[in-house]
Amino acid sequence: MIRGRFGEGMSEVMEQINASIGFDRRMAMQDIDGSVAHVTMLSERNIVSEADAAAIKDGLETIRGEIQSGTFEYSVALEDIHMNIEARLGELIGAASGRLHTARSRNDQVATSFRLWVRDAHDRALALLQQLIEVLVEQAAQNTATIMPGYTHLQSAQPVSFGHHLMAYVEMFGRDHGRLRDSRDRMNEAPLGAAALAGTSFPIDRERTAELLGFARPMHNSLDAVSDRDFALEYLSAAALCMTHLSRLAEEIVLWMSPQFNFIELSDAWTTGSSIMPQKRNPDAAELVRGKTGRVHGSLFGLLTVMKALPLTFSKDMQEDKERTFDGADTLELCLKATVGMIGDMTARPAQMRAAAGAAHATATDLADWLTRELGMPFREAHHITGRLVRLADERGRDLAELTLDEMKEVDERINEGVLAVLGVEDSVTSRRSLGGTSPECVAREVEAWRARIEHLHVK
Repeated sequence: MIRGRFGEGMSEVMEQINASIGFDRRMAMQDIDGSVAHVTMLSERNIVSEADAAAIKDGLETIRGEIQSGTFEYSVALEDIHMNIEARLGELIGAASGRLHTARSRNDQVATSFRLWVRDAHDRALALLQQLIEVLVEQAAQNTATIMPGYTHLQSAQPVSFGHHLMAYVEMFGRDHGRLRDSRDRMNEAPLGAAALAGTSFPIDRERTAELLGFARPMHNSLDAVSDRDFALEYLSAAALCMTHLSRLAEEIVLWMSPQFNFIELSDAWTTGSSIMPQKRNPDAAELVRGKTGRVHGSLFGLLTVMKALPLTFSKDMQEDKERTFDGADTLELCLKATVGMIGDMTARPAQMRAAAGAAHATATDLADWLTRELGMPFREAHHITGRLVRLADERGRDLAELTLDEMKEVDERINEGVLAVLGVEDSVTSRRSLGGTSPECVAREVEAWRARIEHLHVK
């Protein structure tokens, strides 16, 4: 706590609202890393003696060990993790500890620690997204020829490959990976050395501290350096969109596991039972992923609201950045791990998928395409004739593919036996060979392309 000009202590409530040690202790390792880099630079620039710098670094490493072993004692009265570490350093090495804060403010210290933590969160999420892409690609590889219904409005539309359906999520999560990688690249600048808001008169080397901390460069405006939280907002924005994709996949898992669909199985590892209905297997992991999406969305909008009207530079409002970001990162990582587990565990039920794919006149579009391609009809006329054939099939209680050639000729005498080759669901799926199409051949190509891309995905 810094109370130099104050004669009285703060109230108990003020101490409670002001303290952040309950949550910002999570940045302890990043704070120590930042301090080690700072004092290393101070020593190299002859601002602090080598002896004092060595004592400070030894003390900081002792504190690191205490925190890692769980023996470090935190004090709410000391407000935050930065002051807790500084106070303990004083206990360990005495007056030399006071030199650590030379040419540094708590503003740039906090900004550096938080930025390092968020950079680490990017790396964890990128690694998990790569795992998720890998398991989806491998499931798709096993199901290139597994036929399922494709849906619009959750109504059966056209048959597709189950592998093709899974590869759609690979594309989504690939974009999420790209967004996080771009965000990491953009945030990889060091605020350390900006001091309170205006820089410092000491002859520091900001390029050196940036290098020591693995940053690409120092930030170039001291006001922006201490007040910027775009890096947390970008992380949460990418996390929120990724959670939206996870939620969509989770919803499909819930549907596919229901008896009405019965498309997949999940083992006991990813399901739960009912307290009263012994026959049930509930997809709780998927439901929780779906439900937790709101937490990350809330974290993003909460921090956007905190930042929306703050003048430059630092205001205490910005203490509210960390809990939201921590919770958003925890939630994203947990849901990514759960989804990796579910997709790796998932077993398709091809027979049930195939039966559902053949229902509800799923090859009607193939018929309309055939009428256009083979008989030269304008597509709107072909669409109209196909609709009449669908109505005829409904009236006779059969699927479109079960109508005889003579019955189809009742609707339009130009129809010939060639139509019979396009009404099967396998024929429909196989015929969709255009780029991005659902044919097994196309899906297999995309699987191989993504296997090659995965090798080049990188965290840093």
